[in-house]
Amino acid sequence: MLTKRMFSALAGAAILAAATTGAAAQTVLRSTDIHPTDYPTVEAVRHISKLLEERTKGRIKINVFHSAQLGNEKDTIEQTRFGVIDLNRINMAPFNNLIPATNVPSLPFIFRSVEHMRKVMDGPIGDSILKEFEKHDLVGLAFYDSGSRSFYNSKRPINTPADMKGMKIRVQQSDMFVALVSALGANATPMAFGEVYSALQTGVIDGAENNWPSYESTKHFEVSKFYSLTEHSLSPEVLVMSKRSFDKLSKEDQEIMKAAAKESVAKMRELWDAREKASEAKVKAGGAVINAVEKQPFIDAMKPVYDRFVTDPALKDLVAKIQAVK
Repeated sequence: MLTKRMFSALAGAAILAAATTGAAAQTVLRSTDIHPTDYPTVEAVRHISKLLEERTKGRIKINVFHSAQLGNEKDTIEQTRFGVIDLNRINMAPFNNLIPATNVPSLPFIFRSVEHMRKVMDGPIGDSILKEFEKHDLVGLAFYDSGSRSFYNSKRPINTPADMKGMKIRVQQSDMFVALVSALGANATPMAFGEVYSALQTGVIDGAENNWPSYESTKHFEVSKFYSLTEHSLSPEVLVMSKRSFDKLSKEDQEIMKAAAKESVAKMRELWDAREKASEAKVKAGGAVINAVEKQPFIDAMKPVYDRFVTDPALKDLVAKIQAVK
């Protein structure tokens, strides 16, 4: 038979257990991505959540909002800086005007290959760029692959820059990508990612540029069948965390977060490499017309872009360091 004292003790223990259980799931971080639910970057952040839950015994988890549920990339940057969004997987381009160092890995043809890009971004050069985010209330956690970006359009194959003359090409909301397309003789049209399909379908734009998985997952190949392998950009994507959210974590949990993010890169790349092959096969089966190009004329046309965006001595040094990586 329970005495009053025993009942009180048991009740107190139950309250403590409930509080402990509540504390175990108390930190739920919100992460955003514009890509669909099965996209490699989305799955990579889910992998981070799994590692966090394991290593913090359920105290920290991440809810991933995919498919631009929280807004387009440019719109979510400020929300992340203010801590409204905790984590954000975002392309480098929307950061170009905010963080000068991000211009360098965004430069056209700065990387010789995927292997070169990975070696650069996984090393001290990549770490130095991640640190630049801290000046803007963000914590740079990791770089993810974005594949090689190429031009596609509804008019004709692009073999030389002259084939692009007068075309209206959608670009990311980045001055550098506007300059890149303009240097090739086309008319750059900055536009949110989610608006591109209808713009292609209705003829508001003639084409765009992106990697295999984005070209496929958005079904842009249905309304823009000419895909020309310029591979003009290997700019990586970056996973950032709101500094306000990061600072709320204990030092131990901060280290767990950083380690989990770094470990997610291998997972993302494994998924990415498989997804690229599958996407390429799918768009070819869907009727896309693929052509290789001689890259040197496109590379030669990029001098005005480098002259405009690499003026600071520190950025010139960064370019030289990247080019020196073997």
